[in-house]
Amino acid sequence: MDNQMKRGLLDVCVLAAIKDQDSYGYQIIKDMKPYMALSESTLYTILKRLEAAELLTVRSAEHGGRLRKYYHITDAGRRRLREFKVEWREIISLYQFITREEDDNV
Repeated sequence: MDNQMKRGLLDVCVLAAIKDQDSYGYQIIKDMKPYMALSESTLYTILKRLEAAELLTVRSAEHGGRLRKYYHITDAGRRRLREFKVEWREIISLYQFITREEDDNV
């Protein structure tokens, strides 16, 4: 898969993982595990990129005597998820075109 496409998909997957409630790194990896393997180093690179793009915010809170970073999706992040759904319909349409079966009788 093209690296740019994969990067965009992973970004949207992380946004989808936190769209319903704030979460932290380990929990995001755990939530995504049934769908894909994601290393901590990859996740934290994505989280930093999403924060820089203002698609999520970060807050620290104490948990079990340690500081834990919680990630919260912003309105811009929610817009990005909506935009992705529209884009994905176009990608599906292109995929169907590319993989269509040719009719041998024509």
